[in-house]
Amino acid sequence: MLLAILCCLLWGFQISAGHFPRACASSESLMQKECCPPWSGDGSPCGQLSGRGSCQDVLLSNAPRGPQFPFTGVDDRESWPSVFYNRTCQCSGNFMGFNCGNCRFGFGGPNCTEKRLLVRRNIFDLSIPEKDRFLAYLMLAKNTISKDYVIPTGTYGQMNNGSTPMFNDVNIYDLFVWMHYYVSRDTLLGGSEIWRDIDFAHEAPGFLPWHRLFLLLWEQDIRELTGDENFTVPYWDWRDAENCDICTDEYMGGRHPANPNLLSPGSFFSSWQIICSRLEEYNSRQTLCNGTPEGPLLRNPGNHDKTRTPRLPSSDDVEFCLRLTQYESDSMDKAANFSFRNTLEGFASPLTGIADATQSSMHNALHIYMNGTMSQVQGSANDPIFLLHHAFVDSIFEQWLRRHRPLQEVYPEANAPIGHNRGSYMVPFIPLYRNGDFFISSKELGYEYSYLQDSDPGFFQNYIAPYLEQARQIWPWLLGAALVGSVLTAMLAGLTCLLCHPKRKQLSEERQPLLMEKEDYHSLLYQSHL
Repeated sequence: MLLAILCCLLWGFQISAGHFPRACASSESLMQKECCPPWSGDGSPCGQLSGRGSCQDVLLSNAPRGPQFPFTGVDDRESWPSVFYNRTCQCSGNFMGFNCGNCRFGFGGPNCTEKRLLVRRNIFDLSIPEKDRFLAYLMLAKNTISKDYVIPTGTYGQMNNGSTPMFNDVNIYDLFVWMHYYVSRDTLLGGSEIWRDIDFAHEAPGFLPWHRLFLLLWEQDIRELTGDENFTVPYWDWRDAENCDICTDEYMGGRHPANPNLLSPGSFFSSWQIICSRLEEYNSRQTLCNGTPEGPLLRNPGNHDKTRTPRLPSSDDVEFCLRLTQYESDSMDKAANFSFRNTLEGFASPLTGIADATQSSMHNALHIYMNGTMSQVQGSANDPIFLLHHAFVDSIFEQWLRRHRPLQEVYPEANAPIGHNRGSYMVPFIPLYRNGDFFISSKELGYEYSYLQDSDPGFFQNYIAPYLEQARQIWPWLLGAALVGSVLTAMLAGLTCLLCHPKRKQLSEERQPLLMEKEDYHSLLYQSHL
């Protein structure tokens, strides 16, 4: 009942952010290759009259890429977003967005000058009203059509180079499902030919920055949709889990009593329809997912291939990942050894750091374990557990950044698989973001994790350690001063006794001082102690 009431109250908000701006989906914009919509605040492109930004040429990185993708000019995602647009809004200061109408991550207020730091919390630490509100937000996003964004249903070539636009409306939740599909889909080479060895968000250095941005944009959309400025996505801490403890009707949906592959009828997600799950059909038809519903959400946690994923990740597995000093190594793909990214993603063993194609561990293990919609890369974001899972993966990434404090240059500038170089723009986001822009602490992006707040090594390193070091250097002097002070105090006390004791004996009773008031007595004691 609470969820239904919340959905009704929040139904009036219809804002989104993500992929192709509706204002740039016309044949005119596509043929001119320009996406610089007006900001509603002043009616000028990119809010230029208000100093928010201006329409500028897209400057692409020319750093060489790795050999994994041997083609050029066959995929709309190459040199993103130049196939569709070569002019977009370049925002100034703390402004952000496809028309510079939003604030940069970590800032708020009408002029984007208010710095903010929000906290992502364990889903089990949420109160019942907070948890129900989160579920209501998911339902609302699933049932609200994005007014700002649309999804393309054909390639640029199928649109006759932009003269015949092919776009569909989509709800806000499915907009992000579609983005995760689009970034990881196969390349359509024409006829019946496809190329599978390509992914702009997985199996390479951009895996962690891409999903970090994905969650930030998702949070931003929910805040705009609901008006809840303090919303953050919760995380699921799956370390040492023996089963899916969030797979209950109270949280993310229990098991159907008659069909273990479906969700319980009592779950809020049992009626959800998934999209973008029929990959072979798209490939055979040489077309894109168009957002059409394709059936119910599937999940059967624990009934997976246990030879490939024998267990869920442990605390020791996570700690091993965190001790790896290299962010990326070797070929910078799923064959990389001793790579923090590749080990955390799950293509290398969390016991040795050596790539192992026969096993799926860490991040990958959770997807395989769910044994349903989550197990298929392109359609995995259909399951709302995806959000909780990736929030925790991001928290491990954040721990590694704080422990090793890498310079941005540690992120590979060149020779990574296509789309994964530091200066490459991340597919399929408009406005544009580079991979390297998110290789920084979450605090610089306006968010923190509750379980990291009290164990932040940066606090000790930055604030406590310098004082301890100073004390270590001067402690001999402090000790000497204390000894000298003790000797002087003893000598003064002795002289006082010698000088004052005889005179006090000579004083008559009438000439002795009156008894002190209670306050004066405590004051004297306090001064004496000092």
